[in-house]
Order: sequence, then structure tokens, then C-alpha cells
Amino acid sequence: MHTRRWGMASAMVLLGGTVLGAAVPAAAVSTAAGATAAVTACPTGWGSLPKSVSATAYGDPLTDIRSGTHECYDRLVFDVPGGGTSVGYQVSYVSKLIQDASGETIPVSGGAILEIRLSAPSYDPNTGAPTYPGVSGQPLPGITLTGYPTFRDTRFGSSFEGVTQVGLGVRARLPFRVLQLSDRVVVDVAHTW
Repeated sequence: MHTRRWGMASAMVLLGGTVLGAAVPAAAVSTAAGATAAVTACPTGWGSLPKSVSATAYGDPLTDIRSGTHECYDRLVFDVPGGGTSVGYQVSYVSKLIQDASGETIPVSGGAILEIRLSAPSYDPNTGAPTYPGVSGQPLPGITLTGYPTFRDTRFGSSFEGVTQVGLGVRARLPFRVLQLSDRVVVDVAHTW
């Protein structure tokens, strides 16, 4: 499709040849600007192979898991106050989610399953008190995926021996990345290749 940009002079000529104090309506200017708006280029080089980083410290607990959708990807955020950059992780596509310790299969909906393992327990390592209310085999509390282009399901696996396990059901085996920030670990899954 060919898009043609009209300058102010061209617009004025189209509106009547000679212009003596006439102005182009604001709607005409905004429509022309909207027609030439650039389409966002989405990153595609993340790949779908496993990604992992070893922990540099232990003990900072997971306090929340939240989600969001963006123009190019869906995002799952694991809040680990004070320990995001020291948390180890393993994120990979699996054929099924096998719960740590019990070995039971946890059903996860979607065309593909990402298993996310963080070296951040969902309990206080000193007292054993829960810091995140995940229940094995259940959807992640407070997360609703209605309208997400990529995410289909979430399941809490377990928090066993200092490692929290989550299953993320996605539409298909799509590229993903993992980011470590000072107080969180972020998993982004692209909408397309």
C-alpha cells in the first residue's frame, strides 16, 4: 500500500487554491499524521531454547507473581525484593509439568508449556511462613489472562528446597527472554516469531 504524506501547502491547495487566513481543520492534520504512523518493530531474536543463570545468593523469598501484556509480548513478573539479581533461574519448554518432590503431572493448558524455576522460595527460609500464596496445581493467585495474545494458563508447581516452580501455558512454542532486575525476575514471551 502506498501512503502519501501531504504537507501543509499541498493541503491548502486542495482546500481551495488561494488561502487567505484559512486554516486546515485539526481533524485533517491528525488523520494525515495517523495514516503515516510507524508500525512498532518487535524483537524476534530471543529464541526458544532453555535459559538459565546460577544463583549468587540464597534466602530472598518470592513475594508476588504478576502479569501484563505489551504490544510485542506477554510478561510474567516474579517479585523478589532485594534479591532479583542474585536469584538463579531455569526457564525452558517442557512436554509436561512434573511437580518437584511428588513427581505428579500438573495439567497446564496451551499449545506449549514453559517451566519456570527460581531459586527463591515462596516461604520465609527462617520461619517457614508463606510469603506467596501459591497452591500446588492451581492457577497463580490474582492473575487473569483474558485477552492475552500469548499466555493461556498459569499453574503453581511447588516451592521445594528453596526453589519455586511455575508452569506457564502459552499459545505455541514462541521466543522468550528472561530479565533480572534488582527486585524481580521477568519472563517475556513474544506474540510471534
